[in-house]
Amino acid sequence: MQSSDIAARYTFARQLAREAGEFAHTYFGRLDEITVESKGTQDEVSVADRDTEAFIRQRIGEAFPGDGILGEEGGDDRAGKSVIWVIDPIDGTACFVNAMYTWCVSIAVVVDGVPTIGAVYDPNAKELFHGVAGAHANVSAGAWVNDKPAKVKDVTDFKGGVLGAGFSHRSQPDEFTPFLHRLLSQGGMFYRNGSGALMLCYVAAGRLIGYYEPHINSWDCIAAVAIINAAGGRCNDFLANDGMTEGNAILAAGPTLYPKLLTITGHARA
Repeated sequence: MQSSDIAARYTFARQLAREAGEFAHTYFGRLDEITVESKGTQDEVSVADRDTEAFIRQRIGEAFPGDGILGEEGGDDRAGKSVIWVIDPIDGTACFVNAMYTWCVSIAVVVDGVPTIGAVYDPNAKELFHGVAGAHANVSAGAWVNDKPAKVKDVTDFKGGVLGAGFSHRSQPDEFTPFLHRLLSQGGMFYRNGSGALMLCYVAAGRLIGYYEPHINSWDCIAAVAIINAAGGRCNDFLANDGMTEGNAILAAGPTLYPKLLTITGHARA
């Protein structure tokens, strides 16, 4: 794909993330009127999720009709497409429906199997995290929070800051609690806010020193993976073993801390 095609999608993704975030926020202002359903243990969906995804899908379909789309709520039409938009209309739905502010809209573009464009918008903080990674990084070097450059905080050990951590009941507690024990034993501390996408973007922005979750879905993290890579960080190969469809573990940190994060999570390689 030519750089001009990447640039056009990057500009569009940033604009769309903002618009979709403000669209979702109109529902956030009238939570007593919206319907919430359960998809499983600690996994909810609302009319706001579905309507916001429909909004995003329509806009992408109009602008780039030849591209594929994978969304949390609206299905998968990736077959035969080399450019895939991966969208989460509201990451942090449990926070959203309980009137907490830690939720966002996440939009990624994966080109030939590489997470390339990320745009994650937090409408409550009015922050847009964005970047272009991979072979197309020359389109717009680096990562950004709104118009300010973003760079990972690269530290030598876990005492150098706070590590983001996530967990869902797709995993077992025994997969997660040993990691917490090892982190705390090495003088580290953890943070969780209910949105994997936001916490991963905080890694890109240097607010958190890293992030770990034993299983996360692609729409929750792929945009942030592109942004972290653009910000000089390191992530595991999330798309390995059909991570796009099945999800995977996610590990992210600065290049110095990353091998130590890999060790305390118990992953053989990433």
